[in-house]
Amino acid sequence: MSEAALKLAMEKGVEQVRVEDIANAVGVSPRTFNNYFSSKEEAICSFIVERQELLREALRERPSEETLWEAVGTATLEAYGSLGEPNRGSVELARSLLLHPSVQGEFLKAHAKVEQVLADAILERAGAGAENALNARLMAAIVESAVKTAFFSWLINEGSRPFLETLGVLLREAAAGIPSLTRPEPVKKPKKQ
Repeated sequence: MSEAALKLAMEKGVEQVRVEDIANAVGVSPRTFNNYFSSKEEAICSFIVERQELLREALRERPSEETLWEAVGTATLEAYGSLGEPNRGSVELARSLLLHPSVQGEFLKAHAKVEQVLADAILERAGAGAENALNARLMAAIVESAVKTAFFSWLINEGSRPFLETLGVLLREAAAGIPSLTRPEPVKKPKKQ
C-alpha cells in the first residue's frame, strides 16, 4: 500500500489523494487500509520504514571481522544502493511532497521508527545488552541524520553530488569523529610586514 500511496501522491498531489483512492489502487477496502495506517500521510511515508528492513538484513549479513562502524556504514550504503540512485526527474515532485506540511510530521515519525529499528539491529550486531541501548540509539540517530542530510542535500541542491556518494562521505566522517571539523588544519596567520 505504501508504494501505491506514494505513487498517487506524486501523481495527484497530497491534497487530491484520498484513503479510498489508495485502497482502490491495491484492491482493499478503506477499512482494511485503516488496519495498517492511521492516515494517508502515514501510508505515503511508510516506504521509509519498509526500506529500513533492507538495512537491518544487510547489517546482519556483514562479516563479523568488520568493526561496528564499518558494518553499519557498508550495510547502509548497500541497502540504499540496492534501490538505485534517486530519480532526478522526480525531484520537483519529491520536494513538494516531502516538504508538504501535512506530510512532514509523518516523515519525522517514520524516521523515528527507523532509528529504533536500526538501534535494535546495532545492539544485536554488537552483541550488547540493554545497558547499551542509549549508545545504540545514538549511533542509529547519527546514521539516520547522515541519510536525511544526504537526501535533503540531493533534493534541494540539484547540482550536488549523487545521493549515495554524499551518504558515503557523511558516514565515513561520522565514523571517524568528523575530523574535517574536529581536527581542521591550523589557520595560517599572515606575516606582519
